[in-house]
Amino acid sequence: MTSTLGPPPPYYENRGFQPEAPYTARPAAGAHPYPQLFSTNPPSVPSYVPRVATHQSSRPAAPPPRRTCAASLRKTIIIILSILIVICCAIAAFFIWYFVENHCLSSLIECGSSGVCMPPSQWCDGVSDCPNGEDETRCVRLFGPNFILEVYSPVSKSWYPVCHDDWNDDYGKIACKDMGYSVDTYFYSRGVPDVSFKSYMKLNTSAGNIDLYKKLYSSGSCASESVVSLRCIECGLPSKSVSIMNRIVGGSGAVLGRLSDPHSWRVYAGILNQDEMLFRSGYKVQLIISHPDYDTDSKDNDVALMKLETPLSFTETVRPVCLPNPGMMFQPNQQCWISGWGAEYQGGKTSNNLNYVAVPLIERSRCNAVYIYNGMILPTMICAGDLAGGIDSCQGDSGGPLVTHHHSVWWLVGDTSWGTGCATPNKPGVYGNMTVFTDWIYKNMQANR
Repeated sequence: MTSTLGPPPPYYENRGFQPEAPYTARPAAGAHPYPQLFSTNPPSVPSYVPRVATHQSSRPAAPPPRRTCAASLRKTIIIILSILIVICCAIAAFFIWYFVENHCLSSLIECGSSGVCMPPSQWCDGVSDCPNGEDETRCVRLFGPNFILEVYSPVSKSWYPVCHDDWNDDYGKIACKDMGYSVDTYFYSRGVPDVSFKSYMKLNTSAGNIDLYKKLYSSGSCASESVVSLRCIECGLPSKSVSIMNRIVGGSGAVLGRLSDPHSWRVYAGILNQDEMLFRSGYKVQLIISHPDYDTDSKDNDVALMKLETPLSFTETVRPVCLPNPGMMFQPNQQCWISGWGAEYQGGKTSNNLNYVAVPLIERSRCNAVYIYNGMILPTMICAGDLAGGIDSCQGDSGGPLVTHHHSVWWLVGDTSWGTGCATPNKPGVYGNMTVFTDWIYKNMQANR
């Protein structure tokens, strides 16, 4: 891609694929504008010969038997009613199955086995809403670049690391499941030496076979002087084969409600050329979750999630990136990478080849300068690129990743959102700030696992 010179190009934003409006073919010249419903030939007049009776019977002829409309109508009504009953029974059976298998609606999380459902916003907010307080006692998170397992204490309303004493993988799988991960993706849990903490959550091994969180208690000491590092999925590991590709040059993507039907989408993984999609079926999308506070004007909260109908198969070339953990702050000028099949210049066509380029992060206050974006960069956004121009994302790259390599792990810093022009000086690319969205992502993982 090349950098743009001259006056800045027009503003672009995430729009996604726009199918052309269908049209009907015009009739041929001289054709009649309306369909020909009647023949142009005059109808023939039927001829008849009058019949004259030679004699008259003594009794009149019996009239022909009439079909009774009532019997036919009754038969039709019975058939229609039978069909309606079958349809109603099928619908009722589906809803009975759905609510037996899914006690809560897709946007709610069940309180243990009580059957009570609560919205994700009421979990881990310091107020007990579930009958047994599960919404506050089952709060876990991974903290910092070392994935330190922390458990929330509703008593002190604080987060504490878990002491590695007597910890094992069975407990780790329980914690991962409560964060919304599948047990099938479990990676490991191990001890990490750390003496900076003053308080811990420890296991009461004599508590018997009870729930994990009922075994935990607050303690000021940890004999092993190690805390639990928990990896719920083998994310952020680089592929062994890395090829050099051309740079990409802004961003365009989806607006809330546009093409939001999950059946209209397919997800492809492990491909470098768009042509490869012609020979693959892709993964079907079961659910699309758009951020409820997305703003079409400011592009605030420009993020969405897709749930696949079947799990993604990880290979040497298909691997997950890590979500940033609480406590992680990405610094200005930190080297990041963007990738996508977008246009290689403003107004150009999308690329058949997957491209990537390195871009540094730009401090929000600087990006909000009058001569750059003049206060348009909100806390849910992050800028990246070269203020001199020349490198950027562009139309068709939107929704793509902004990643960085930190502590030997690849982290998702943001998602391509919007920008003014492509590779224009003082108009860097704007991305969704993933550190702001991780809590929302995990709550939706819990509600839709």
